[in-house]
Amino acid sequence: MKMTGAKMVVESLHQEGVEVVFGYPGGAIMNVYDEIYKQNYFQHILNRHEQASIIAAEGYARATGKTGVAIVTSGPGFTNAITGIADAYMDSIPLVIISGQVPTAIIGTDGFQEIDAVGISRPCTKHNYLVNKIEDLPRIIKEAFHIASTGRPGPVHVDIPKDITAQVAEFIYPSEINLPTYKPTVNYNKRQLKKAMEAISSAKKPLLYIGGGAILSNCAFEIRELARKLNIPAVETLMARGVMGDENPLFFGMLGMHGEFAANMAAYETDLLISLGARFDDRVTGRLDEFASKAKVIHVDIDPTSIAKLVVPDYPIVGDLKVTVKAMIEAIEENEFNDYTNWVDLLKDYREKEPLRYLDSNEVIKPQWPIQRVGKLLGDKAIISTDVGQHQMWTAQFYPFSYPRQWITSGGLGTMGFGLPAALGVARAVKGTNKVTVNFTGDGSILMNIQELMTCVEYDLPVINIVLNNKYLGMVRQWQTMFYENRLSETDLSAQPNFKMLVEAFGGLGYRVTTKEEFDAALKDAVEKKKPAMIEVVVARNEEVLPMVPNGHALNEMTLIEGAK
Repeated sequence: MKMTGAKMVVESLHQEGVEVVFGYPGGAIMNVYDEIYKQNYFQHILNRHEQASIIAAEGYARATGKTGVAIVTSGPGFTNAITGIADAYMDSIPLVIISGQVPTAIIGTDGFQEIDAVGISRPCTKHNYLVNKIEDLPRIIKEAFHIASTGRPGPVHVDIPKDITAQVAEFIYPSEINLPTYKPTVNYNKRQLKKAMEAISSAKKPLLYIGGGAILSNCAFEIRELARKLNIPAVETLMARGVMGDENPLFFGMLGMHGEFAANMAAYETDLLISLGARFDDRVTGRLDEFASKAKVIHVDIDPTSIAKLVVPDYPIVGDLKVTVKAMIEAIEENEFNDYTNWVDLLKDYREKEPLRYLDSNEVIKPQWPIQRVGKLLGDKAIISTDVGQHQMWTAQFYPFSYPRQWITSGGLGTMGFGLPAALGVARAVKGTNKVTVNFTGDGSILMNIQELMTCVEYDLPVINIVLNNKYLGMVRQWQTMFYENRLSETDLSAQPNFKMLVEAFGGLGYRVTTKEEFDAALKDAVEKKKPAMIEVVVARNEEVLPMVPNGHALNEMTLIEGAK
């Protein structure tokens, strides 16, 4: 069948089973939007900013495990999208981003709304394309989806000149992919796996160090089973929250800069670190030369470039994490393992000695309290998104996550403004279910993509935004207090809008609460009414995120909270 390049884009998305696209139209992509108008294959959600389109596609992808799709125009449309693309790249989120480009004849002439989109996106995409011939378009889109979702996932960018979208050619959507230079290693090396299992069998204090790859490879069940069968304790990175489930007796919390005391001490004491889909990020390791310095290292990852990049493992294993952990479980019968009860008991003692805690108050709401309260009232019914800052760390510490993909946050890039559009994508992903979409945010972050309240209202996406308002750029203020002699340079946010009136102006529900009773009533009302909502919680201004490992220190050199119960 012959069709225009624009219709090929729509038909290709249909062939890939896409059910929702996030985007914003403009001149160079107008032919594609004309075809979107005519089709009924998928829903298009019009965001109010291109950055939000990409992040909403991320939220959808993070919540479902599917590839998110966003469409933007050329020039400023594409440059607006870059932050979202970089965010997805840092956290290995599968996206296909389609951008319009000026006509082929104008490329390189500084035409209106021309930008070198491929050049700009190259450092922050897994792969990118500039379509030069209409005949290549179906193959390129097929490859884009394949590359985005296989191996270590990531964003793939397809830039299409406007004249290509107007040309007509035969549409043949390929049924197979032929990429000789792209062959991700799925199956592990059997010899390396055997050596790794022997190392576990001889270890006295083995530790599962679980990273975001465990979420991406959908292997939470297998990791829990491995831990249970061997009685090995586990810790999670920020991106892996929910893999073990917080009620699991072998789970000892998040490790890293704001990690739990028991988790950080586990990494300090272990004699065998079993890294599963983690990449030894600096916010996890603290001082690298002291990280797990007593331990041999097993590192399992599908991305060979992640292995030995920061820590040289004794037992490197390249392969799909789910496939590899399944094989590790099967290999348990081939070895004899030590009894790790004393090691687990030691970590329990550490947790008893220094549990996560804060000093609660009846005079003012402490910011940790609403997070715990939502956890108690909604628990596993809620899918939790966050922005970036103190509230993000408190949520990672205090929310009782019980399953993977319940936790949606910006890890690698740390993107303020992430929370609301990501939660919007989550709300679309869980539409029609009994799940509640909650976004914990701060008074700094929420204003960075506040326009997406309009998108939530238009498409009936009932995101409940909980703004922990301390009238500060909280995390920067904390660092200024701790490391810059309290010189609070440009972090006071006392000049603020009326958040209740603001969300109501968009057509949502607004609440301002100063007591715990008011918070409970507002949350109950927001959940029952199922409309986009914002609950502004006036919280203690100077609360710190603790524990904290100061920059340049080892994980056992934590600043701990004192006097709390």
